[in-house]
Amino acid sequence: MMSIKAFTLVSAVERELLMGDKERVNIECVECCGRNLYVGTSDGFVYHFLLEEKPLPTGTAAFTATRQLHRHLGFRKPVSELRAASALDRLLVLCDSCISLVGMRSLEPVPSGARIKGASTFALNENPVGGDPFCVEVCILSVKRRTIQVFLVYEDRVQIVKEVSTPEQPLAVAVDGHFLCLALSTQYIILNYSTGLSQDLFPYCSEEKRPIVKRIGRQEFLLAGPGGLGMFATVAGISQRAPVHWSENVIGAAVCFPYVLALDSEFITVHSMLDQQQKQTLPFREGHILQDFEGRVIVATSKGVYILVPLPLEKQIQDLLASRRVEEALVLAKGARRNIPKEKFQVMYRRILQQAGFIQFAQLQFLEAKELFRSGQLDVRELISLHPFLLPTSSSFTRSHPPLHEYADLNQLTQGDQEKMAKCKRFLMSYLSEVRSTEVANGYKEDIDTALLKLYAEADHDSLLDLLVTENFCLLTDSVAWLEKHRKYFALGLLYHYNNQDATAVQLWVNIVNGDIQDSTRADLYEYIVDFLACCSDQQLVWAYADWVLQRSEEVGVQVFTKRPLDEQQNIFNPDDVISCLKKYPRALARYLEHLVVDRNVQKEEYHTHLAVLYLEEVLRQRAASGGADPTATETQTKLRRLLQKSDLYRVHFLIERIQGAGLPVERAILHGKLGEHEQALRVLVHELGDTAAAEDYCLWSSEGQDTPCRQHLFHTLLAMYLQAGPAAPTLTVAAVDLLNRHATDFDAAQVLQLLPGSWSVQLLSPFLTGAMRGTVHARRTAQVALGLARSENLLYAADKMKLRGSAIWLSDQKLCQLCQHPFSEPAFVRYPNGGLVHPHCAANRQKAPSSPSPGSRT
Repeated sequence: MMSIKAFTLVSAVERELLMGDKERVNIECVECCGRNLYVGTSDGFVYHFLLEEKPLPTGTAAFTATRQLHRHLGFRKPVSELRAASALDRLLVLCDSCISLVGMRSLEPVPSGARIKGASTFALNENPVGGDPFCVEVCILSVKRRTIQVFLVYEDRVQIVKEVSTPEQPLAVAVDGHFLCLALSTQYIILNYSTGLSQDLFPYCSEEKRPIVKRIGRQEFLLAGPGGLGMFATVAGISQRAPVHWSENVIGAAVCFPYVLALDSEFITVHSMLDQQQKQTLPFREGHILQDFEGRVIVATSKGVYILVPLPLEKQIQDLLASRRVEEALVLAKGARRNIPKEKFQVMYRRILQQAGFIQFAQLQFLEAKELFRSGQLDVRELISLHPFLLPTSSSFTRSHPPLHEYADLNQLTQGDQEKMAKCKRFLMSYLSEVRSTEVANGYKEDIDTALLKLYAEADHDSLLDLLVTENFCLLTDSVAWLEKHRKYFALGLLYHYNNQDATAVQLWVNIVNGDIQDSTRADLYEYIVDFLACCSDQQLVWAYADWVLQRSEEVGVQVFTKRPLDEQQNIFNPDDVISCLKKYPRALARYLEHLVVDRNVQKEEYHTHLAVLYLEEVLRQRAASGGADPTATETQTKLRRLLQKSDLYRVHFLIERIQGAGLPVERAILHGKLGEHEQALRVLVHELGDTAAAEDYCLWSSEGQDTPCRQHLFHTLLAMYLQAGPAAPTLTVAAVDLLNRHATDFDAAQVLQLLPGSWSVQLLSPFLTGAMRGTVHARRTAQVALGLARSENLLYAADKMKLRGSAIWLSDQKLCQLCQHPFSEPAFVRYPNGGLVHPHCAANRQKAPSSPSPGSRT
């Protein structure tokens, strides 16, 4: 594990200041409370110093100690321990198994002479269970065998409150509330001195190593465990942190969050409580004291006192980031949350996340970078600014100061490696496309979308068009220049359209189709322009380019008018104006008239007649071109016949005059039929054209939607025409037989039998006779069913009438009509099935209904 510089060792009290030339005097203990430093020596003295701290530009500090007083305690034994009780302005001094109370400033014993005797060591309860602010709770390990005592210490007196026995002799203690963490001779335990319950932790050998028991937080302790482990334990007897690995010969330990410091005979080691890794090692010989006091860590040899000054956490984090140790930096930053005000921490932590994101980005770890950028709420323009020219020229963005990274631009970051640069740009495209619709983009939408457009255009990315056809905030000036630079003219047209400059967009696309500029984005650009104009509500723009689209293709160009929404066609473009425009383009005109007549079903005679004339002229032109040799109906001729059959609006006489002598018998027959001249129409089809199938079809479509007599009349007329030809026309005889057999239900069988020659056999007419009989029987049975239903309904009415006659109806001048609410003046009335009585003239008025009770449907 790479080390970091978390602490600096600074001298606080030099040997000469403390004991002068006394060679045999050693430092035995230290205590620090604010600026007050106390030192206990081996010759029974207590020294009081004032510490002055001076911050240095490097982030560390220098200390100056000024000696105030020193006092001999009157014992010839060393001063074993010192503890300050600032709330009482007292210093607790352990010397020769006796705890004395002396003033913190005067070092004089309290006048009452209060003291505690028979103590081997003691600890203050930093989480006292009592509520008295003017006393401290002290736990004492008695020199008596296996005894612990709890005292309340006041300004000038002491009071014992509890005495607890232990299974072994206690050697060290730390206190938290009612819980004592004890080092016994062979093991560590947690003891609740209030209830007497204990919890074994783990064994150790006191003969081999010095026990360490230290409270590091609420209900949590640090212990020197076996195998050179620093173990954490809670008052519940469990560990919520992994142990730290320190030396087998640890003398002392201290905590300065988030670090655990350990002292052995040669080194001070620093471990992180967050990841349990060793972070720093400081050489330090002959040290025998390591303690922390309200965040200040003091280490001492027998001759001098030193302070371990922590570097600011932010500087440590920055050092880790500078070394590309992102994970460690983030762990340390998270751990710093408890020591920094919330708002300040959030600002600092966001910045650290952003810095870490750029480190991962520079190492091409894009997934990790994206998550860090999101978590750190990065101003996305910081990332965009790495790519030259992506930010709009009008952008007022300036990079964060101090900078989040050390790179001037993407070229420096990738050291000119084009592959790496391409990967970075792909990541930026992906990241910008994800954040552009989130809160991250608030206030920066123009910068983000403009940068995204530039990246898409440069990379020839398909998403460029998707960006431009949806809501976007691309700045027009920058985007136009960039799209022109990369020859993305179709996309540029979309951009103009989005900015309501449709005329500029269409002209640009027209230039592409004409070949004036090159852009292969869409091979169907001409069709796209037609569709665009068909949806355009700018009438002037459509008329401006109508000739251009029609000149390239009449069939496609006319869609500018035929594909328009119906409401726009009616409100914006007058069909007569369109027809005038299309006169130069006959195929387009025919298609537009088809659109009016067939698709929109416009009921206007001139459109129907005009379309029929266009069809007719095209048919005649085609026949003239082919010499009239091909009898097969062309597509246009089929359309003409369909129009003549379906429409009732065109000018029939006008068309008959145009069609005379044109060799179009089917069309002429249809026109005769429209005039009601069915016999003449059938004669044309049968005798001139000789097409019995066409004659049969004529009867079908002419009678479509008509009543049965009309249909029968047409088929009888055709049959008579077949039979009048006589035996000399065997083809028509066969046609007559086929007509009867196929349409048996469309004839009156009795009339047909009178017309048929006597020589025809029953077998020949078997299908006709069978069909006619079935039709007759079906009609008879249907009539019988209808008659039966009518009789049953009549029977129901008769039954209702009988029921009504069986009950008496009382009528007097006091009764009121249920409809008009007037009395009856004569014995005539109408009674409804529900019992309501009304005047006959009121009942005749069916629009009125009685208010109560409601009459039934039958009277």
